[in-house]
Amino acid sequence: MPSVLIALPSYHGPFFNDGTTTGTFAVEVIHPFEAFKAKGYDIDFASRTGSFGYDDHSLTEDFLKGDDKAILEDPNSEYNITLKKIKKASDVNPKDYDIFFAVGGYGASFDFPTATDVVKVAEDIYANGGVVAAVCHGPAIFTNMKDPSTGKPLIAGKNVTGFTDEGEKLFDTDKPLVKYNLDTMEGVAKKTGANFKLPGAPFDDFTVTDGRVVTGVNPASAGSTARAAIIASQQ
Repeated sequence: MPSVLIALPSYHGPFFNDGTTTGTFAVEVIHPFEAFKAKGYDIDFASRTGSFGYDDHSLTEDFLKGDDKAILEDPNSEYNITLKKIKKASDVNPKDYDIFFAVGGYGASFDFPTATDVVKVAEDIYANGGVVAAVCHGPAIFTNMKDPSTGKPLIAGKNVTGFTDEGEKLFDTDKPLVKYNLDTMEGVAKKTGANFKLPGAPFDDFTVTDGRVVTGVNPASAGSTARAAIIASQQ
């Protein structure tokens, strides 16, 4: 049975101008989980510390409603039962997985660039022929990720996407990123020599596949990114 490791940021703390807390963006976990479950994947969760917290904004009605809200609020949902078993990345065996999937929320911008255990798992899954996927701010995982066969940045020369600089301005998060010395996703692409692909509009459902690297632009793209990762893993 195919398997996927969904990586969550551990950071859960201050970020937004209004004093609310960032962390993991809820639907960026729920939608991929449901997409992988629908295709019969074994699913595990991991983070740097084995813990996580949800981004406050991701729990508001603007972003969480209907079936997503029901899944999150049901302690007996398959999603929550699986999530309770979240592992520390250092306890994960990369050989067990066909796909590595990094979710977003601004917690990823804090956590993933220096989460060496998480990055190493992703590198090893890729080296074993697996797919590495990331959505929204999840591509922060690529900041210090290397292609084990070349030692160069994994996404150097590859086409990628992620949350756009325009989206940061529309969300009024450009200044907090500067305040906390965090890169935008376009900044990560520039640092690593990747080719950043813009969606038609910042909140379109938009994904990019380049070989075994799959990226998506925003929360609306989380399910599509997971489905694209499944297709890439079958090539």
